[in-house]
Amino acid sequence: MKIVVGTRGSKLALVQTNWVVDQLKKANPEIEFEVKIIKTKGDLVTHLPLHKIGDKGLFTKEIEQQLLDKEIDLAIHSMKDMPSSLPEGLKFASIPKREDPRDVLVLKEGYNDISDLPKGAKIGTGSKRRTYQLLKYRPDLEIVPIRGNIDTRIRKIEDENLDGIVLAAAGLNRAGLNHHISYHLPVDIMIPAPAQGALALEIREDDSNMEEIISHIKDEMTEIQVAAERGFLRGVNGSCHIPMGAYCEIKDNKLNLSGLYGDEEGNKLIIKSITGAIEEAEKIGFELAKNILKEYNSL
Repeated sequence: MKIVVGTRGSKLALVQTNWVVDQLKKANPEIEFEVKIIKTKGDLVTHLPLHKIGDKGLFTKEIEQQLLDKEIDLAIHSMKDMPSSLPEGLKFASIPKREDPRDVLVLKEGYNDISDLPKGAKIGTGSKRRTYQLLKYRPDLEIVPIRGNIDTRIRKIEDENLDGIVLAAAGLNRAGLNHHISYHLPVDIMIPAPAQGALALEIREDDSNMEEIISHIKDEMTEIQVAAERGFLRGVNGSCHIPMGAYCEIKDNKLNLSGLYGDEEGNKLIIKSITGAIEEAEKIGFELAKNILKEYNSL
């Protein structure tokens, strides 16, 4: 039996995919796995900010189409790249243990954390969520829009004379580049993207065999966090055009969900939290979205 796994071709995407394939091979040594690289719109159009080249599915649509067409049997994505709803006929299989969900600063030599940065320091990011939260905490910073893979962004510190950049801790950790991390941004300064650090293993709804093959790598705590954070994402109908984030923390069998939502210009930015039972994770996500949208629309 052979399983074809679809993924983007970036260094990080391949590291993530190979990690999943290795886990599946250990439990299913009789199965042959083949990795197929698929280019997405987000990979092909690199000269524009994400919010100017489209909306949902920039890094997923072409891969999902091949899954629906049975050209591949399993798609592996970063969960934070997944739109709020999946195409008809597709679903998530088990979700593996999440990496560090936080955002981090990679800073120019001589700086160690956000408080070291001088007034007017130039920080690179292509994310409105990151931009507006950084400016909320440090309104004196100058934000420079950047795009590219991890290595490209790190090089831009020198190439574009930046004082630092913002990246996801998970990507740096998985790619073996965590030595570049200068400072982990705490969640009270920077709420991550919904499900940041988690992987999405996407299969066809009617493929029970594939679901069984993947089931052993399931992490229950991660699935609860993802359910709450993506519940919030669906509740606000999030897109790459608006700053939006969510983070779920689980403690003493309760979850605490923080959410962020704003407008394109960063003039309105609402942050609220909610606590509830882990069994109602998705419902709590929807409830927080409803509370935030109510306050947002009243401004």
